[in-house]
Amino acid sequence: MVQRGDSRDVHYIKIGNKVNIQDGAVIHATYKKFPINIGNNVSIGHNAIVHGCTVHDNVLIGMGAIVMDDCVVESNTIIAAGAVVTQGTRVETGTIYAGIPARKVKDISQELISGEIERIANNYIKYSGWYKEKD
Repeated sequence: MVQRGDSRDVHYIKIGNKVNIQDGAVIHATYKKFPINIGNNVSIGHNAIVHGCTVHDNVLIGMGAIVMDDCVVESNTIIAAGAVVTQGTRVETGTIYAGIPARKVKDISQELISGEIERIANNYIKYSGWYKEKD
């Protein structure tokens, strides 16, 4: 777990283990109102915006998606590329949300959880190993 920010900052940002935040993504808290809490095994796609919300474990947030203030994204979910999850939305566990505004489009199968959410998170761990300093 990594944490950034304190009482002098806008708000805190907590990031769990096995989290990858891809190029161009923005993670931002809301001044004195909504921190960022990101669980474990989370992938946040290129150019996504995650703003003042809570993201539980095993979540894939697609490229260009926006998750707004006071949202809760429950475990084992996918936010589709380009989706806009509007303020205060609670994304149900085991679902895919898509569209503008984002709505539930279907339930996720166990195959999709392991085939996409876990595979992508594991791939980024592998990629990071390519750049670790050698002893």
